[in-house]
Amino acid sequence: MVDRDNLMVVARDVERVELDPSDILLTDQVAVVTGGGGGIGQGIALGLARFGCDVAVIDVVPERCTATEAAIGRLGRRGLGIPGDVMDAEFLTGAIARVGEHFGRLDILVNNAGGSRSGSFLSQPAGSVRRHVDINLFSLFFATQAAAPLMIEGGRGGSIVNVTSIEGLRAAPGFAVYAACKAGVVSFTKSMALELAEHRIRVNALAPDHTITPGTRGNRVGPVDPESWADSDFDTLASVVPLGREGIVEECASTAIWLCSRMSDYVTGVTVNVDGGTWASSGWLREPDGRWTQHT
Repeated sequence: MVDRDNLMVVARDVERVELDPSDILLTDQVAVVTGGGGGIGQGIALGLARFGCDVAVIDVVPERCTATEAAIGRLGRRGLGIPGDVMDAEFLTGAIARVGEHFGRLDILVNNAGGSRSGSFLSQPAGSVRRHVDINLFSLFFATQAAAPLMIEGGRGGSIVNVTSIEGLRAAPGFAVYAACKAGVVSFTKSMALELAEHRIRVNALAPDHTITPGTRGNRVGPVDPESWADSDFDTLASVVPLGREGIVEECASTAIWLCSRMSDYVTGVTVNVDGGTWASSGWLREPDGRWTQHT
């Protein structure tokens, strides 16, 4: 039952709050990041720590959990690495319960774990289809079911950030099941935003496209240097990404930090594209002479 009187009190309080630079900080909040031992997940975990969070990372590779926990500690925050498979619902429920017991609260959940493998859908084995759904969709369901009650119990509200993909918003030949799962994440985000709104838990998603990770081009930082590629590689990227480069994990992290902070207090149920403009381009390509043309 929604307490309408309480909602009105909250609304009046918000009207009196002035914007302050400290509103981006996440001081002493507690976050869980699934798939947080590497790539985008690790970037988000370390970003949250830099902005004041204590962070638990759940990852299938024990060594990555240990390394990320140590890196969080070097940033002056408490870290907790929990190795295990997010496709195991029982494990995941227990892992998030352990976070609550260890830190005494839970404010943020980042559902980042996922994976894909390319191939024709018609020749994709049933086991591969199930694995795609388990890791990209079911793990997110189970983590949300486990984390949301802890946030509700705390009474402070909270933020859930689901990492989807640009492929969840467009066609992805060779990645049909992955794209379908990521589209499901977008839909699930909207539904949870409504179901959890009365508890002041906001649910949003971020949708990356080309992003440099250790699994793609190595752990590089900053804008892509075109001299490090063959000319044809850079020309192709520049033609399809309006900003002319791949993204870096820190750009996904900064979006997640904003979605978890007070700076986005009135934002819920949305998917933010972190894609250099590829979704906006929708078939428009940049020619070598700088002209834009549309492929038809």
